[in-house]
Amino acid sequence: MNLKRRAFIQASALSLGGIGISKLDYLNGNTPMEKVLSNLEPMTEGIKPIGKEERLKRVEKAQRLMKENNLKGIILDCGTSLEYFLGVIWWPSERTMVAIIPAEGEVRYICPRFEVARLQELVQIGKIIYPWDEDESPYLEIAKALGDAGIQNGQMGIEERLRYFILNGIQKAAPALNFISADPVTIPCRLIKSQAEIDIMQRATEMTTSAMKLGIKALRLGMAPSEFSDMVNEAHIKFGAEPDFALCNFAEASAYPHGSVKPQKLNKGDIVLIDCGCRFLGYSSDMSRTLVFGSSPSPRQLEVWNLEKKAQAAGFMAAKLGDPCMNVDAAARKVIVDAGFGPGYQLPGLPHRTGHGIGMDGHEWGNMVKGNTLPLQVGMCFSIEPNISIPGEFGVRLEDCVQMTESGPKWFSNPSPSIDQPFV
Repeated sequence: MNLKRRAFIQASALSLGGIGISKLDYLNGNTPMEKVLSNLEPMTEGIKPIGKEERLKRVEKAQRLMKENNLKGIILDCGTSLEYFLGVIWWPSERTMVAIIPAEGEVRYICPRFEVARLQELVQIGKIIYPWDEDESPYLEIAKALGDAGIQNGQMGIEERLRYFILNGIQKAAPALNFISADPVTIPCRLIKSQAEIDIMQRATEMTTSAMKLGIKALRLGMAPSEFSDMVNEAHIKFGAEPDFALCNFAEASAYPHGSVKPQKLNKGDIVLIDCGCRFLGYSSDMSRTLVFGSSPSPRQLEVWNLEKKAQAAGFMAAKLGDPCMNVDAAARKVIVDAGFGPGYQLPGLPHRTGHGIGMDGHEWGNMVKGNTLPLQVGMCFSIEPNISIPGEFGVRLEDCVQMTESGPKWFSNPSPSIDQPFV
């Protein structure tokens, strides 16, 4: 899932009616791409971006967790956590720009002097900026900012994506500080989603559902996977989202969970495995479907597809509040192993974890994997995707994401009813 994202196109807020696709569409395809893409409208109506008030609550929670974990503050590099807490999106160039959230007091920024005006346009929380010129050390400014915040010694949290050259510079400029992982602060914050976050993720999922339906309608004999990808990406843009990835693999290539570099052409009777996602207002969707193109499934294809569906359902049923994340993987994997695949990660079988956390990043903390004893909590969001890979034949993956609610797991997207009906 490392395809390049296209530039986000902000569209006006209009609604889109449901895109209906019959069983005949799935089996025969052949709808021209241009016709399918025409007259699409944005699906952004009624969903608001995360506002300053919610970000202030995030900072407040982070500061409480810092005190509980004996941290004087945390340092954020450019990336997801900087956006999550402070709403600032900044390209991670070689010129250091970081933010400091102290356990007490105001947020501080360290920024190249010629970029200060641009940063001021973006800053929502905090006003203190320490500029540095091209021939000056940003690390001395970081040390000064820490000192001005009353942080002279003790433990300072480093967010997971802070680049080493920055950490190395800070350590030399502030040797009295002990720099440790900020995971005890950042993970509990980002792991639990608010209702506003879930609303955005739900809409992103609806956009991806509609885009995948359109991509399936465009399947035709002899096409290459890239044609499907282009279709889904263009649909996401028209819906008001930023394309993230649109993977498509046929026949034997579908046995590779993230695809094959070998050229592919779609043939009648091929398994088609699609895996798509977008980003909307900073949050991700992720969904996989598997179908057979142009004919009824073979007995083998149907058998494995039904086994995959049974495994996904078992993972869903095992997602219980207070139980460890690893139970979801164990339940789904048991279905597959009991059918003669595996064991463990061996092929043919399930070669990876059953699910991953999802939020602003497509893959976040909260993995459904053996050994993860983290209890499932309200607000956690993750995928359930017990892929079955059979080298030399095909692969089947059904992936839908869930949110944990007070009453248990709730699907963001409804699972496939059958092999010839990928969507409800």
